[in-house]
Amino acid sequence: MAALPRFVTAGSGALLPVLFLSACASVAEFPRPFYPAVDVAATGETAPVGSANADAADDPAIWRNPADPAASLIVGTDKKAGLYVYGLDGKVRDFVAAGALNNVDLRELRPGFVLVAASDRSDLTEPKIALFRLDGASGKLSSLGTLAFLDAGHAPAEAYGFCMGKALASGELARAYVVLKDGTVAESALEAAGGTITARHLRSVRFRTQSEGCVVDDRTGQLYVAEEDVGIWRVDLRSAVLRAEAFAMVGAEKGLAADVEGLALAPEGRDGGMLVASSQGDNAYALFDLVTAAPKGRFRIAAGQFGATSDTDGIELVPGDFGPAFPAGLFVAQDGDNAPRAQNFKLVSWQTILDRLER
Repeated sequence: MAALPRFVTAGSGALLPVLFLSACASVAEFPRPFYPAVDVAATGETAPVGSANADAADDPAIWRNPADPAASLIVGTDKKAGLYVYGLDGKVRDFVAAGALNNVDLRELRPGFVLVAASDRSDLTEPKIALFRLDGASGKLSSLGTLAFLDAGHAPAEAYGFCMGKALASGELARAYVVLKDGTVAESALEAAGGTITARHLRSVRFRTQSEGCVVDDRTGQLYVAEEDVGIWRVDLRSAVLRAEAFAMVGAEKGLAADVEGLALAPEGRDGGMLVASSQGDNAYALFDLVTAAPKGRFRIAAGQFGATSDTDGIELVPGDFGPAFPAGLFVAQDGDNAPRAQNFKLVSWQTILDRLER
């Protein structure tokens, strides 16, 4: 593997060199991994998105209803049209026509206030964050507008990936991470001002090639980013300067086939648990130990009552009780080929995945 020079950008704008490793492999070149993927069946699925005959469904987020877990909600993007809200029965609770929203995440900022945010790529020159409030009781979304977050004079950029993390300073509501299509990850502070929410750009880290999937571990302050043809990187958000280190690179040793897409967390204890990644190139999902980055297994969503998944983009996982169908947690994956219907999202019991991996 050849060493490639890369750079991180501090809040001051200074470029700092960092050494990265290239581990790119095409799907055709990807060899058999050291361990096979076990098959699991979906427990349910959502209604198809409205954009037919298109690569449209992309990324899900999950809100767990603490008072009634079986009444929890899934928010999913139709990147051609807007944002859906689904119940765990897969039925549509709401749809907001909001344009080309690509990736979505949510945070319950206080009891009853669920902030939903998404990368808005409607304007390919001016990346924005689209904000909504989710009513957990009705499943309805209310638009809170869109926010530009980069400093004036920046080069044209397309918003692509998106995730949120907890507030890291006084006066913040949360941190937002927008992955631009050129590989830049821009960190912004979401703040309340005069009854509205604003975004203040803080700093950035840039990867060499196209990146999208990201997730934040609030416990440890680690940001995980999927550089699609290369692998997964880990960035310590507690550092004054953002520096990336290799976590799991594409190849048989880690069981990852390019493109590496959505990322999700299964936290355990103070800093343990697993990272789950969409290994799109071989229609599988790879799991890694969060502390050691050691592979912990692979699985596929195979044909069954609700069909298999393939070409998965976004994924989401929330452990915990979600009612009888999902007693230990809910895993949601975008299905890139739901023919003859439009794309949708598949729902899988996390307990089923764990049981199959342990056999």
